[in-house]
Amino acid sequence: MTSQQMTFLAAFFAYLLAMIAISWFVSRWQKSGSDFLLAGRKVPLLLTLGTTVATMVGTGSSMGAVGFAYQNAWAGALYGIGGAVGILLLAWVFAPVRKQQFATMSEELASYVGNNAYVKKVLAVIIYAASIGWLGAHLIGGGMYLAWLTGIDDTTAKLIIGIGLAIYVTLGGYSAVVWTDAIQAVILFVGFLLMAYFAIDSVGGWQAVQNNQLVNGSGFLSYQNIGLIPAISMSFAVLVGVMATPSFRQRIYSGDSVSSIRKSFVMSGVLYLGFSLVPAIIGICAYLIKGDLDNPAYAFPYIALNTLPLLLGGLILLAGISATLSSASSDAIAGVSVFVSDIYAWLFKKSLSKQPLTDKQQLLLSRFAMILTVAIALLFALLSNNIITYITKMISLALCGLFVMGLLGRFWRRLTWQGSIAILVASTLTAALIGFNPTWLAFFGNPSIPAVISGAFFGIVVSLVTQVKTPSKIVQKNTVELM
Repeated sequence: MTSQQMTFLAAFFAYLLAMIAISWFVSRWQKSGSDFLLAGRKVPLLLTLGTTVATMVGTGSSMGAVGFAYQNAWAGALYGIGGAVGILLLAWVFAPVRKQQFATMSEELASYVGNNAYVKKVLAVIIYAASIGWLGAHLIGGGMYLAWLTGIDDTTAKLIIGIGLAIYVTLGGYSAVVWTDAIQAVILFVGFLLMAYFAIDSVGGWQAVQNNQLVNGSGFLSYQNIGLIPAISMSFAVLVGVMATPSFRQRIYSGDSVSSIRKSFVMSGVLYLGFSLVPAIIGICAYLIKGDLDNPAYAFPYIALNTLPLLLGGLILLAGISATLSSASSDAIAGVSVFVSDIYAWLFKKSLSKQPLTDKQQLLLSRFAMILTVAIALLFALLSNNIITYITKMISLALCGLFVMGLLGRFWRRLTWQGSIAILVASTLTAALIGFNPTWLAFFGNPSIPAVISGAFFGIVVSLVTQVKTPSKIVQKNTVELM
């Protein structure tokens, strides 16, 4: 390990200790599980904006979109475009569910089909798995960052990231997450812009970015490098991911009002849409500077270390690692919310009916569930190293059904509990079938589009067949109140 690598490792541990200190400070005001998981439902506009931007400009943009652009030029912007459209739609469609005081996404989706107990149990398992999936993606990204910076092996780096995350978020809960996210969002956003500026200067100016073998003749947003349908599918997969990811719903449930949530999401979406070309620029420049990187995901840290002044580059990379931790902590909180509010309550229903948990016991249970959740995600993260592949596979298998169920349940009150199960089964099976067929997978790029179409078709058909004459009063009530 070189002296520079030792310096980076020491700086990371110092940063991690600062995060733990903030978490400990915030934890003194936590009295119950609700405080730990939802920050008392009082997160204001600016903090919601900060945590949303930090997540969106985190692992996916830095390791995923930049690496994708390193291979496919302007197609790297597809990630940002899909994410921006997704967060704008989320503001319009789902921000009003804040009125319902939901604690988990499974509780919200189950309400669209009369709070069917069976559906809620199935949703709880799927959403918990999806949260672990996103958490694992961020642990992969953070581990790759740390390994690149310090020279330690990937496994050790992931273990350090995972253990550090477990300590930090177990202490501070969601309140610590939103505060640290807000600070990191500013550093990351400014850092990305500075990286793009220095990278363009390093390759000889804007003309060099526009005219090179990676870009020339590749079409609008370089879609010809990956194919038109895979390009559309790429953006659509990210859109689905944003609209169906439990951690974004957690931001809705914890916000102080519908108005502040909607404004923060719209601001995030507009910022991210304008930002979407920045990772692509950095990826193209990385290719022009060094076109033979072992792993495209290393394009971001390579540019930071080789085009920026050393101190600034190191600061941005540390902020990048912190962004993966912030993104991971949001998904961990969402997963633990489902575990505590739905899965634990389901497994121990009889015991809880006789002796409900006290506030102190709820807080202790939430912290134990956090450690368990991070441990499971870390195990999966140790088995993968490709961010984009990991994310798109996880989205198509776990999130497409949630996406369809949320939209149909929100606007179509004829959805039945049988139809919702059909959505989840059809979308998952379709994603699996396409994923295991190399020809189909090459045609679509990823299974998200056919999975959504299949889920919607079977959900509607089964709902019409099983429809009762009078829709459930609960469904009618929720539909009216949310409009």
